[in-house]
Amino acid sequence: MSGPATPDTAPQDDDGAAAQGLSPAESRRVKTGLAIVVIAAVVGLGGLGVHWWTVGRFVQSTNDAFLQADQVAVAPKVAGYVEQVLVADNQEVAAGQPLVRIDVRDPQARLDQAKAQVDQGLAGIAQAQAQIHQQEASIAQAQAQLKGARASAAFAAQEVDRYGPLAQSGAETKEHLDQLRQNRDQANAQAAADEAQVAAAQRQIETLKAQIQLAQAQTEQARAAQRQAGNSVEDAVVRASIAGRIGDRTVRPGQYVQPGLRMMSVVPVQAIYLVANFKETQIGRMRPGQPVEIKVDALGGEPLKGVIDSFSPGTGAQFALIPANNATGNFTKIVQRVPVRIRVDAPARVRPVLLPGLSVDVKVDTRDLDAAQHQAAR
Repeated sequence: MSGPATPDTAPQDDDGAAAQGLSPAESRRVKTGLAIVVIAAVVGLGGLGVHWWTVGRFVQSTNDAFLQADQVAVAPKVAGYVEQVLVADNQEVAAGQPLVRIDVRDPQARLDQAKAQVDQGLAGIAQAQAQIHQQEASIAQAQAQLKGARASAAFAAQEVDRYGPLAQSGAETKEHLDQLRQNRDQANAQAAADEAQVAAAQRQIETLKAQIQLAQAQTEQARAAQRQAGNSVEDAVVRASIAGRIGDRTVRPGQYVQPGLRMMSVVPVQAIYLVANFKETQIGRMRPGQPVEIKVDALGGEPLKGVIDSFSPGTGAQFALIPANNATGNFTKIVQRVPVRIRVDAPARVRPVLLPGLSVDVKVDTRDLDAAQHQAAR
């Protein structure tokens, strides 16, 4: 008879569960888990594929992006010693707020000198006008003298005409006739002199009018100098041209400054924008108005919203100090980058943290070209 079955001949499942020390129930659970993992992986990969096909392939991203602001350098228009610096580092200022006060004594002296020159010119005009009135009286007097001289000359000529026949007939002496002729000639000469005097007096009027025009021109020149000096007095107080925050303040009281010297900068932190440098292979579907997702490193990756505002008219290499010259030597193609300006729509709570120069990660959704163009047109 055969003996009882030994453990070596015990039945095994199809997967070798006995060899692995697993029961049939445990083996089924392993199979189910593996199937679930495989199905989840397939579904996940499928979802990723669908997302890439519908969204991902239209999203362009770059980390070559930085926040910027159109900061304004503050420089004086007049030279002088700084009397007072009216702002501190990082202070918020409003447009038109005084920033620096320069010693005003020299501009004020030039202003007073220009005012004196204006007064001098006006006095010269008044003097010339008074001389014209005086000369008009002299002309009237000369004309009266001329009228009397002409009357005397006419009378003297008549006397000669009356006594000429009498002298020829012997009724009058020739000496008397000669005396009358001499009187006639003297009267004619006096009339001619009076005519010359009237003409000279009338020409003097034109001379005085020319003097008035010269004095008026000098007065206008002095007034221009007065306005310039007045501007210098006003410019002795340097004001902020825009609202913003003070940065890079280098001016100190007692320092001598000249026109154009950079004293500080005003950064309009309330008007921050973003410039992202995308590769030329990424901008084919980009248009102004498309939505942008922004992540600022300083905010720990918190997403912000933005909109494409405009594109640079050239790549960054075109505006370099020494542009590349690809027409000489060997050529190696390098992918260029195009600066894209993006408007940042950030909430008020994060505005104080957004400063020029911060690094940013940018993603642009380029799916809808028509909607972007419509929004840009609006």
